[in-house]
Amino acid sequence: MDSDEGDREPLSRRAEWSDVIPLPQDDGPNPVVPIAYKEDFRETMDYFRAIYQADERSPRALCLTREAILANPGNYTVWHFRRLVLQALNADLYEELDFLQQIANSNAKNYQLWHHRRWVIERLGADARAKELELNKEILSRDTKNYHAWSHRRWVLQALGGWEDELDYCHCLLEQDVFNNSAWNQRYFVITRSPFLGGLKAMRESEVRYTVKAILAQPINESPWRYLRGLYKDDIEALVNDPQVFSVCLKVMNTKSNYIFALIMLLDLLCNDFQPSQEFRDAVDALWTSDTHPLDSDLAKAICYILEHVDSLRAGYWMWRKSKLPQAA
Repeated sequence: MDSDEGDREPLSRRAEWSDVIPLPQDDGPNPVVPIAYKEDFRETMDYFRAIYQADERSPRALCLTREAILANPGNYTVWHFRRLVLQALNADLYEELDFLQQIANSNAKNYQLWHHRRWVIERLGADARAKELELNKEILSRDTKNYHAWSHRRWVLQALGGWEDELDYCHCLLEQDVFNNSAWNQRYFVITRSPFLGGLKAMRESEVRYTVKAILAQPINESPWRYLRGLYKDDIEALVNDPQVFSVCLKVMNTKSNYIFALIMLLDLLCNDFQPSQEFRDAVDALWTSDTHPLDSDLAKAICYILEHVDSLRAGYWMWRKSKLPQAA
């Protein structure tokens, strides 16, 4: 239990529980591997089973579900019953949010916590939006890749709004850590779903500039390369014909370091009828250091050869990609 539960008085000694007969867990007559529960936990659950069976939706039942959740935040049945009690008592759901934040401070990846949190916010509606997004930021500040927190944040935005500052929030996260793939995913979610930004095509030009800048700062970072590719979803022609895309590939290759993702992007362009200039051929040739094996004259195959060596973890994949390339006439 939490530290504030360390001096807990046993339920059997509390006057308000004197009328309740605890209901022990039934493990059968011969349990194979009985669990050695701590006495406080065992007692809490024995009393919870009693009020759950009686369907008692009272203030003391609400307090007991709190104790049971602090003892085991993953108990779905306790969370479910707590919702029934909260609803029956017409309890203050803002106080419930404070309780949930306490749980999140030590158990932020608990499925039941986030399910319950959504239930609470659904009932509070738009009035809770600003506070909820701020509380969510607090959780993400401790773990910027918490899937549950990101999923919940997206639900809040879609259900209650709050899009206005979200792109700036993503930018701040990427300023702190440009390798934060979750922030890149959220940025893509915002530009494609926000009702204020006009959609992917409207945002493409400015987002390409933003992404190219991030790539040139850290070419080894796969996230902006993936993001750049996603900006041309369902529009391969625009990808192949955008000079910003093949220009950033060329710039990175010419540095002769951290160029794996530039080669992969160039390979994708070539497989979609991109017509490379001699400058691209020279840049690829310059990356091949072997004197014993000359590069293939086919640029796409040459890239696969290089990737086999510089991306050795996926050498088999690049061999397969090479085998699937069309044969030169």
